[in-house]
Amino acid sequence: MIPVLLYPGFDPVMLHFGPFAIRWYALAYILGLVIGWRLMRRLVGLVPAVATPEQVDDFLSWATLGVVLGGRLGYVLFYQPAAYFSHPLSILEVWHGGMSFHGGMLGVVLATIWFARRHAINLLGFADRLAVCAPIGLGFGRIANFINGELWGRPAPAWLPWAMIFPQAGPEPRHPSQLYQALLEGVVLFLVLFFLSRRAQVRARFGLLSGVFLAGYAIARMFGELFRAPDAFLGFLAGGLTMGQLLSLPMLIVGGLLIFQSLRQKPRALK
Repeated sequence: MIPVLLYPGFDPVMLHFGPFAIRWYALAYILGLVIGWRLMRRLVGLVPAVATPEQVDDFLSWATLGVVLGGRLGYVLFYQPAAYFSHPLSILEVWHGGMSFHGGMLGVVLATIWFARRHAINLLGFADRLAVCAPIGLGFGRIANFINGELWGRPAPAWLPWAMIFPQAGPEPRHPSQLYQALLEGVVLFLVLFFLSRRAQVRARFGLLSGVFLAGYAIARMFGELFRAPDAFLGFLAGGLTMGQLLSLPMLIVGGLLIFQSLRQKPRALK
């Protein structure tokens, strides 16, 4: 039986300029960074203020490096170290795909720590504002995964009206798990963090928004992975977990600890 939906077969390249091309995946990164940057410029000035808009401008370049370098190196180390280290130059071939959110997050964490220390900014207060913006890029990234026809879902039941055939995954109808993850990791997580950030009492508890982001992403990712096919070169790991679920467990623990600690401490003065 043919499912109701068939994968549209998008062209992963948005525009061609002679030998150069702009891919949807690159556009997702650009939109996530630019929109997040504009939102963060407004968030840092809300009481209690943690930085200036000009400092956010300076931070953008470091965040970009953290996302790109961390995302690529994370994919190499977490997912296919043997393949890449046997052909080291292939690490530079980012146009063939291969980025890890967990690696990108670690890259941004390191960039944030360095930047906060250099500019004498409260680390957790600054990270809280950054956490509100992060789901924007996550949502765009998952939509780009869908456009590229990659990271498809597990086989779906025949009765599911939005089950979809991805040509590269064979004739079996599957969950469009990229869209599930775009909704959970992008839209839902952003709305939760944005509305929490509107409350001055929440902003005054440094580390709370960061904890909600880490724990919220971990829960969304671990749930979304239940519908996503594991990477073919890894399969399922111990206990039936996927690599995405395994890497999300430390985020869940750290996020829970940050939430607990922020609720115990005295709120910052609202001035």
